[in-house]
Amino acid sequence: MSKKQNITLAILLSNLFIAFLGIGLVIPVLPTIMNELHISGSVVGYMVAAFAITQLIASPIAGKLVDTIGRKVMIVAGLFIFGLSEFLFGFGRSVEILFVSRMLGGVSAAFIMPAVTAYIADITTLAQRPKALGYMSAAISTGFIIGPGIGGFLAEIGTRVPFYAAGVLGLFAAILSFMFLKEPSRATDNEEAAPSMLGSVKRVFSPLYFIPFILIFVLSFGLAAFESLFSLFVDHKFAFTPSDIAIIITGSGIVGALAQLILFDWLTKKMGEINVIRYSLILSAVLTFAMTIVSHYFAILFVTFFIFVGFDLIRPAVTSYLSKIAGNEQGFVGGMNSMFTSLGNIFGPILGGILFDINLNYPYYFATIVLVLGVILALFWRKPKHIEL
Repeated sequence: MSKKQNITLAILLSNLFIAFLGIGLVIPVLPTIMNELHISGSVVGYMVAAFAITQLIASPIAGKLVDTIGRKVMIVAGLFIFGLSEFLFGFGRSVEILFVSRMLGGVSAAFIMPAVTAYIADITTLAQRPKALGYMSAAISTGFIIGPGIGGFLAEIGTRVPFYAAGVLGLFAAILSFMFLKEPSRATDNEEAAPSMLGSVKRVFSPLYFIPFILIFVLSFGLAAFESLFSLFVDHKFAFTPSDIAIIITGSGIVGALAQLILFDWLTKKMGEINVIRYSLILSAVLTFAMTIVSHYFAILFVTFFIFVGFDLIRPAVTSYLSKIAGNEQGFVGGMNSMFTSLGNIFGPILGGILFDINLNYPYYFATIVLVLGVILALFWRKPKHIEL
């Protein structure tokens, strides 16, 4: 890629990182907000899921707008809406306002995600695209994982400070994008007629795609159920402070990122994406269950660090696999990836929140069961004979 392409890609990835950093900021201050507003774990689960539900509803509309009014406009608008949602959460003193904030956050993600994906497709060749989309996945994962850590540290200054900081970052990113991004020339090397809704549904159930799409849901469900309730779990069970939570989440993010950088390429070359996914799912399932039986600080630290290694190896492995088998269906695969991720992000926090109100350990028991089902499904997974992986 040229220097100009690299600079543009860096701006796009920074925007995604900032947006998902803001999403993660809410996690370490949830226990404090619960106490302030006297809300239950199930309400927290619904509040976290409200983001994903709104994103899921808004995504088809946003996708059409990306093609009609342009990539840059949607990115800038999405970042401004993101900044507004974070300021609203910071100022909000009622459950209703917090829900509106999270829903606006979902709209912002629906605007930003397809616009950035289309922009990357426009400025890369088919050969460059999988690597660039891999960087995009890494920016999202890193922002979502590091967000809670930064949020925890900022929460020591004030409960609402993380959201004001995210609002400022969102507005800064919007201004940066407005000034330095230019509307790209549309990609023409993979243009194809958009499939009908019925056609898309049928493709989801094809042998080529069904298992990886379901595993995306399993991964998103497990990660969302684990991370969205982690702060409540350790607050209620071990009386952890926001700074304790920040240390664990930030450390986990660093360990996960190092695993991606050091191990991922080597592991996929050694055993292939499918085996990396299988073993990572097994690791994640075992350690999610282990969270319910550990009690010492350093044991919790160890378990959490390596849970994120498993999660952080699965996502790029699935993305890499899909990019190789998709051919001219990159747009379809990207849209379905986003949809199944959103579904996992919806049901993980909702079911986790409901179970949390019954028993602190139940969300992790249920997440373990879902991950074990994912392991069983992955054992039946075979790569297509006609595609070189």
